[in-house]
This record gives sequence, structure tokens and C-alpha cells, in this order.
Amino acid sequence: MGTPSFAVPVLNALLSNGYNVVACVTQPDRKRGRGGTITYSEVKKVALKNNISVLQPERIKNKEVIDQLIKTGANLFITCAYGQILSQRVLDVPTYGCINVHASLLPKYRGAAPIHRAILQGEKTTGITTMMTDIGMDTGDILEKREIKIEDNMTVNELHDALSLVGSELLVKTLQKYENNSLNRKSQDGEKATYAPMLKKEDGIINWFKSSLDIHNQIRGLYPWPGCYTTLKGKRVKIVKANYSTKTSDLHPGTIIISSKEKIEVACLKGTINILILQFDNKQQMAVEKCYHNITKGSVLGE
Repeated sequence: MGTPSFAVPVLNALLSNGYNVVACVTQPDRKRGRGGTITYSEVKKVALKNNISVLQPERIKNKEVIDQLIKTGANLFITCAYGQILSQRVLDVPTYGCINVHASLLPKYRGAAPIHRAILQGEKTTGITTMMTDIGMDTGDILEKREIKIEDNMTVNELHDALSLVGSELLVKTLQKYENNSLNRKSQDGEKATYAPMLKKEDGIINWFKSSLDIHNQIRGLYPWPGCYTTLKGKRVKIVKANYSTKTSDLHPGTIIISSKEKIEVACLKGTINILILQFDNKQQMAVEKCYHNITKGSVLGE
């Protein structure tokens, strides 16, 4: 059970290690883009290439869907970024339960956006947890964990790709131990839990009255979606890539200190942000060397 590209290495790992995947459950096809083109989930694309039966219920907890799940004969469910909460009736279908592959070191960052939130919070490490699924939000017993480092300039996309590969490897290790009855299940400490709620477009608004490090984490933690943006003379500008400095500035937060072909430096409450790539509405992304001459030193962003 999975939907986006993050779940694809997990499915491929099951197939390449000889597990019999009797069905894939994924979110329904959706219309995308201005033309309303119908698109398949990334998991469905892989399933079809491998002649695997695909189920796409709007609501997995409905009785007719549960009947379909029973008919697959699956004795173990694997979930990875599926996108729907499993009811107890669903969890009761497979003989050996349900294992989830989650992109954080539980109990930290339970919920829908653990990769983004780890970067937004300036974490230096994160990882993958395999767990037994229960009816709570990522509250089941922990099976295995693997930690990875978050590099200083790592974006969500880069961390996403690294974690998806770790997840596929850790799942195989977990299944091997499960088959050998050598797993050491550990209950989670709920008092140490933190949460990673779904992102909203408004999360991308840059508040220059924050530290340069916080804004840097926001920019790399929300690229490509929803993206971070500010305004210049009333027009929206998306900040695609930047780095930061801790040097002090007495200028009003949001003021452009330097506008050159190397960087556009902006004052923050603490430190400065150096914009390297930006994007105006309805325009292509541009390195600052191609547009700095249109951005005046002393202008204030976010007003």
C-alpha cells in the first residue's frame, strides 16, 4: 500500500527479493495540471509494469474494499506513504499484521510530512523506522530503525531520495528478521512524540523577522512544494536556492543589502540570506546573475 515515488523503492525491493506481491493498493487516479490530464500514482505505474493487481479505493475502510482485500489472500500488508488511515477492520485482514515504513526516527515526527518538518526544524539527523501499524497515527511498536545525516544544504528532494532507498533496505532486513522470529519489538514513548502535519501553501511565506538560519531551513525544507516566497514591489517572488550568513546587519529585515551577479543579500532579524536562484510569477527560474540588475539595493522584500 503506497502512492508517491517515495514508496517505489520499497515495492521494488519486495519484488527483487522474491516476495509475492499479490496486489498494490494506491490512491485513485487524479487530474493534474491545467489540462486536467489523468495521472497514475508512481506505485500504480510500477505495479502495472509488473502485472500486479491494483486497487484504488477512495475510502479503504469501506466494507466492499475490505472484501476485496480479503480476496487477495495477502497474509501481510506493507504500507509506505499510502495516504489513508487504516481502520482496525483493515488491519485485521492479514494473518501477520501490517508493517509500515515511516520516514522519521519515531516517535519523532509522526504524521504526513516528516521529511519536510525535520529540515524545517534544523535537525542534523533523521532516518527510517519500520513499525507494526495500529489504528493510531504512527503509534505502533517499533521494529527497526536506521539513522542518516542531514547535510547542511540538503533539500527535501535530496533527503527524500536518500530516505526512500534506506527505507527499502530496512524493510527487507525487517522482513528477514520477522520470518526468523528475531525481531525485538519496542513500544513507543508517547511523551517523546512530535508531529509532522501536512503542509499548506501559507507555510512558504518568508518572514524576514526571523533568523537567517530559520529562513534557510524553510527554503530548503519547502522546495519544490509549496516553495518559499516573498514580495518585491507588490509582486510575488519565489526563492528557489539560497545560503545564509550569521553576520549582523542594522538594516530593516527584508532590506536588500547587496544586489550583484554573485548574490542578492537580504537582511534578516539575525544574519542575512544570500539568494542564488529565484523565480518571478509566470517566469522561469533564474540565477541572480541574470536578473540582479532589475533588483535595487535598498529595496525591501515582504512589504
